[in-house]
Amino acid sequence: MTDAASAGSAPPRVLVVGESLVDVVERDGARNAHAGGSPLNVAYGLARLGVPTAFATEFADDDHGRIIEAHLDSAGVEILRHRSSERTSVATARIGSDGAAEYTFSLQWEFDAADLAVDLPPAPVVHVGSVGAFLEPGSQAVRRVLQELPATSLVSFDPNVRPALIPDRALARDLVAWYAGRADLVKLSDEDAAWLFPLTGEDDVLEWILAQGASVVVLTRGSAGSLLRTRWAQVELPAVRTEVVDTIGAGDAYMAGLIAAVIDPAGGVDVLRAGADSAFLERLGRIASTTAALTVARAGAAPPTRAELEAALDLAALGG
Repeated sequence: MTDAASAGSAPPRVLVVGESLVDVVERDGARNAHAGGSPLNVAYGLARLGVPTAFATEFADDDHGRIIEAHLDSAGVEILRHRSSERTSVATARIGSDGAAEYTFSLQWEFDAADLAVDLPPAPVVHVGSVGAFLEPGSQAVRRVLQELPATSLVSFDPNVRPALIPDRALARDLVAWYAGRADLVKLSDEDAAWLFPLTGEDDVLEWILAQGASVVVLTRGSAGSLLRTRWAQVELPAVRTEVVDTIGAGDAYMAGLIAAVIDPAGGVDVLRAGADSAFLERLGRIASTTAALTVARAGAAPPTRAELEAALDLAALGG
C-alpha cells in the first residue's frame, strides 16, 4: 500500500460514496466542531491506513464545508464533490459520562453522481452506507452507482442506522436487503441489528443477511467484541483492550480496517468471495478490532495511521 501522504495522487483502490457532515461535539459544557459522517470517516480512515481513496459526497461552500475539505485533504483523500448543497449538514453529538455519544441531526442528502465535476473513477472496491444509503433523494443515486458497477467490483456496506432520520423500519429493512444482495462484505452493529430486527436473535440476523447474497457479514458488539461469519465459517473475537476516551467513529474505524485488510495482498478479495475460512475471518477481525481500539483511545474520530496499526499488531503478536 502507499503511504497516506501520497494516497490522493494514486489511482483510488477504494471509492466511498456517502454523506459528509460536521460533528458538533458537546462535552462538559464545551462545543467543538469536527468533520464527520460515517462514509467520510471510512474514507478518511482508509487514507490514513495508506489506501488510495476517493470520496464522492456533498457539502456547501461555508465554514463547515471548509472544515470537511481541510480534514479530507490532510489524509490525501480525493474529493469528488456534489455542489448543490445550500448548507453543510451538521450532527450534534452529546458525550455522556461513559464516553458514549448521542446524536441529533440537521442534514440533507441530494447527491447525484451525474452532477459531479468529474466522472466517478474506476475502483476495485466501493463502499456505501449510513444516511447516504437510505435518505432520499440521494440514496437513489447511490443505488444507481452500485447498479452500474462491473461485476468484478467488490462492494462493502455498513447500514450504520440513524433511526431519527429513517423512521420507516420496514423500508429500511428492504433497503438493507437490496444492499446486502449487491454487497460482498456487510458490517453492522448490534444496535443496528436490534433496531432493524427487533426480537430477532443475532444468529438469525446474520443468516438473513447472508441469504440476501453477501459473502461475509460482521456484527460488532462494542466492548463485547465482534462476530464474523460466512456460509461455511464463523469466528468470535473479543474487543482489543484499550482505555476508551469516546466511541465517536469506532464502527467506521472498524469498517476501514476491514476493507484495508481485505484488499491487502495478504488478505484477498478472491478468498472473501470464494469462501473465507476461519483463519481468514480471524485475520480480518483482528485488524479491524485493533483499528477501532486505537481510534476510541483518543478523542473524536481519529483513526490510526498504517504505521500505528502495524506497531499495535506487532505488539499484540508479541503478547504485549
